[in-house]
Amino acid sequence: MGNWCVDAAATRASRFAKEQAHLRPLPPAPLLPCKEILLKVNRFSLIRVQGNVYSVPSRLIGFGLRVRIRLEVLELYHGSSLVMTLPRLAGRDRQRIEYRHVIWSLMRKPGAFMAYKYREEMFPSLIFRQVFDALQAAIPARAVREYLRILYAAATISESEIAAALGEAMAAGETPTSEACRTRIASLRVQVPQLTPARVFDLSAYDQLIVGGIHG
Repeated sequence: MGNWCVDAAATRASRFAKEQAHLRPLPPAPLLPCKEILLKVNRFSLIRVQGNVYSVPSRLIGFGLRVRIRLEVLELYHGSSLVMTLPRLAGRDRQRIEYRHVIWSLMRKPGAFMAYKYREEMFPSLIFRQVFDALQAAIPARAVREYLRILYAAATISESEIAAALGEAMAAGETPTSEACRTRIASLRVQVPQLTPARVFDLSAYDQLIVGGIHG
């Protein structure tokens, strides 16, 4: 038993000596917990980090940002202020485009939508894709502009409410325009009743009862 332990220890020592010959010296300073890069948000509200493309809010267009690249997230700083955190994409040549970030730019130039590189990212769910196809069939000359108005409504009102209104319009065989969606949403939302001011009664009679009860 003793000879086996000695042989095992000698084997491990021999393997470690072989690996040790290839080890490099440790860096003189501790490694940073993350990597930092400086970049500028382009006119399309996009940034490129390590070969991947991310959208950011349109208010940041033209601003310089400092990006801290961590294992799972990207932290975006303007000056010393953290403006947002994004999930980090693995690999390269991928994109994470949020339609709420870029809809403002697309609204200004609707003619560029059909050739937009990330157009498929502009369909938040299947119903939006179906609506775009329906608009192209029903009103081809205005389909893109009308769809962008729908997407703008989803970004500024409520994506879930717009999606529900679109589904109802499609089921009813109607052309799913942005105005039709707004009308449906307005009719479905619960109206808050107008309450009349409460009447304040004279409570002196109750005070007399209490006083009378104490002294009675």
